[in-house]
Amino acid sequence: MRSRIINLACLILITVSACGIQVPAPAPLATPTTLYLVTVPADATPTPTPFQPIADSETSVSPPTSISTPLPLEATATFDPNALIPLTPTPQSFYVPPYAPDPALPLTANDTVTYLLLGSDKRPGQTYFRTDTIIIAVIRPASGQVALISVPRDLYVYIPIPNSGMMDRINTAYEYGEMPQYNYPGGGFALLKDTILYNLGLRIDHLAIVDFDGFRRIVDTLGGIDVPVFCSYTDWHLINPGFDPNDENNWALYTVGPGVVHMDGDLALWYARSRKKSSDFDRGRRSQEVLRALYTRALQTGSISKIPELYNDFSSSIITDLTLSDLLQLAPLALHLTNANIRSYYIGRDDVTSWMTPGGASVLLPNAPAIQSMLQQALSPAPQPTEAEALTVEIRNGTPNPGWDSLAAERLNYVGYNTRLAIADRQDYVNSLLYDLAVTPDMSRVSLLLNVLSLPPAAFVTAPMQADINYIFIVGADYQPCFNPAGLAP
Repeated sequence: MRSRIINLACLILITVSACGIQVPAPAPLATPTTLYLVTVPADATPTPTPFQPIADSETSVSPPTSISTPLPLEATATFDPNALIPLTPTPQSFYVPPYAPDPALPLTANDTVTYLLLGSDKRPGQTYFRTDTIIIAVIRPASGQVALISVPRDLYVYIPIPNSGMMDRINTAYEYGEMPQYNYPGGGFALLKDTILYNLGLRIDHLAIVDFDGFRRIVDTLGGIDVPVFCSYTDWHLINPGFDPNDENNWALYTVGPGVVHMDGDLALWYARSRKKSSDFDRGRRSQEVLRALYTRALQTGSISKIPELYNDFSSSIITDLTLSDLLQLAPLALHLTNANIRSYYIGRDDVTSWMTPGGASVLLPNAPAIQSMLQQALSPAPQPTEAEALTVEIRNGTPNPGWDSLAAERLNYVGYNTRLAIADRQDYVNSLLYDLAVTPDMSRVSLLLNVLSLPPAAFVTAPMQADINYIFIVGADYQPCFNPAGLAP
């Protein structure tokens, strides 16, 4: 039963995967939102901000005059991007290496099921489009684990089209597979699956693409979602959705978080997809935040019982190889998975090298050993139950900042800790405190918790007592909710 629960959880994630191009955010929502014991007032929702946003972290890299050292691709140690040979002109400038790089070693075991969750930039009437959001959900049914792996769209990979193989961004593979001049068996889905298998060693079992209209409709059908925004985020958005996006005077800076922010479809899409003032790496993190919030909301609203009508409503917006029968068979078993069972992984900055192609495109060269190490960790079975899963942390918000206890809970969920929220005795705690209720504290466990929450040793307090929880964490004014989830992978 546990294995089928996990499978349905992934199917729900598929139906709500982030997608689409940047969409203007609506006016701030005025209705307060309640999440567990926390009331989020209107001023916790996104509001326009007059101050300057964070600097754009993506910078162009000048093309190297030569590459004398091997690229960080173990299987292609002698491959030189400067030696790429242009193909016959097509709608874009393609390049093909003088020989095809060796494929990555296969990593996907037979006891896993993998789903490819894609968000497209397709516009009405557009024939070809790219898949700018790429998340791979890996399910290990025997151990009840879900791993979400974000892949940056600019990852420079070999696209294995027979007789026309080329090096290009991974987000172009689906587009090439749909083009009649390549006549790839199975089209875009098949070529993207084969590209991922070739370059990452991951077998893809099922796929789904959601366009931006479908994504917005899904979120709005759920009544909006409560997204835990750990790090304050600022980017450009249209002042009004009906304004002309080509007029720069119609854009303003928009800020969300930190806090639990209620988002409708437009705002959720903006948060998951925008990157003018950040990067594709940060967008991967935000996309996963939205996925987790969507899954939570789907369970809260009883949407599992509405799968037939939802499937029919969104069939025109979601392209997938999963049938309604597939979903219905798993529907009754989805209620026992929590965010603590979902692990998050990312191909991040340390796993790639920025580079500019001879054609002037900024891409990310994969560091194969680093990526393989991360993927092996994502796919490896963890002991059941893990030490974190055997522990429960009660979190109390000792600050006037709405939703900060929920942010701490989500942070612990990333590592697998079970959490619950409770009311603090007051809201003027200057310092955060971690109470250990054990008679004899396990200092290795304490050190791990302090590290996960970025707390100093002075935050630790012993308080032996009989309880159905192991720790109490009181969020103080010194707590920093912003964190890098890639550094918390269990």
